[in-house]
Amino acid sequence: MERHSMTIGTSRRASTSRGTETPQLFHQAPARQSMNLELDSKITLNDGHRLPVLGLGTFRSGDESASDLAFSAAMEAGYRHFDSAAFYDNEVDVGRNIRNSGIAREELFVTTKLWHTDHGAERSRRAFETSFARLGLDYIDLYLIHWPDGDRAGSWRTLMALKDEGVVRSIGVSNYTIDHLEQMLDEFDLRPAVNQVEFHPFLFQKELLDFCKRKEIVLEAYSPLTKGTRLDHTELKSVAAAADKTVAQVLIRWALQHGMVVLPKSSNPERILQNSRVFGWELAPDQMRELDGLHEDWRCTWDPTDIS
Repeated sequence: MERHSMTIGTSRRASTSRGTETPQLFHQAPARQSMNLELDSKITLNDGHRLPVLGLGTFRSGDESASDLAFSAAMEAGYRHFDSAAFYDNEVDVGRNIRNSGIAREELFVTTKLWHTDHGAERSRRAFETSFARLGLDYIDLYLIHWPDGDRAGSWRTLMALKDEGVVRSIGVSNYTIDHLEQMLDEFDLRPAVNQVEFHPFLFQKELLDFCKRKEIVLEAYSPLTKGTRLDHTELKSVAAAADKTVAQVLIRWALQHGMVVLPKSSNPERILQNSRVFGWELAPDQMRELDGLHEDWRCTWDPTDIS
């Protein structure tokens, strides 16, 4: 990958199973409807499958022992949605914990992703077979294109075939901008079910969120906690104190009230539990507006906007 295409920590000032069924994308009044959310709530995707609104990010979860501890804590807390990727090099750990959980497979939702170096029809097929073998599951709930450079059209054709074959239930993309999605929708009839992107108050991608809602593509928030780099921000701490919640809980709740599926990452059992306690309360409209106003086009991860 060209290093310029993955700028990290950038800032640009912008000019402007049987879980509780959740209305798809919270089309109307998301803050009000989000009060009805519970930990087992699910959003119905545009292909009819259902996606839990809260998941556990698993990037850099540590060695096998640390990974097992994180999964055990998450499952005990009630998480049923787990996000992995070939790039994370943890599919073996994820698959083992899913198989050994004692929870019915249909109650669990597993995502993995195709890395950009495996783009193209043939390479993406081989990469999927590797991921599938590492996970050791009968099917994958959601398979995403992880990064939009390279022959992403060839990879999407492979993903569509995998969906037709039944080894993948839903397919989608990650780090796609509006331009990337428009190109995709012009070329293919099958829309992605999900677009997973970095999303938090400092990167409030409202135009992308609104676009995805119109196209019935669920937007998932990764790095919703800014990788911990902005948790000491004065306004965040003020809102958290007023709500009697942690800053992390406020950030997760903010994204949920914007109709997102949220993927906080932690390998700390106590924090995993805390991050699940984001239901049964809400941020007030003025608090939501205050957090919205923190937007500064700042990224703690990759910047896909310079990829055509």
